[in-house]
Amino acid sequence: MTEVKIKDHRRTIIRSLAVWLLIIVAEIIHGILRAVLLVPLVGEFRSNQIGVFTGSAIILAIAYFTIRWIGAKQRNELLLVGLIWLVLTVAFEVLFGRLVIGLDWEKILAGYDIAQGGLMPLGLLFLFFSPMIATKLRGKR
Repeated sequence: MTEVKIKDHRRTIIRSLAVWLLIIVAEIIHGILRAVLLVPLVGEFRSNQIGVFTGSAIILAIAYFTIRWIGAKQRNELLLVGLIWLVLTVAFEVLFGRLVIGLDWEKILAGYDIAQGGLMPLGLLFLFFSPMIATKLRGKR
């Protein structure tokens, strides 16, 4: 691999991390607003389900506006960006849930149980593919 390609990959990874920070801040704000505005109306579980869809829309918007800056163009680069976002998000969810909020494992894993109505796996799948989706959407304009 040439030195230029290595620098490009490093820049793409660093920018992916920066955008992930933006995503996680947006998702924290989204979660706070959901807790304040939506939970009283529909309950926590239904609010979490709705939040997967609204959160996915937020992620797609961020991906749409940042994907060119990130610099990922090839399919494998876009999937790498999605994988970085996915791994960091799951790690954040678990660590934040356990260490900051003090949730037990049952509560954390409930959102991941599709059989019980948890939609988090769908949101994570969308997160993973959002760089590719954003690139396709940007290419059509």
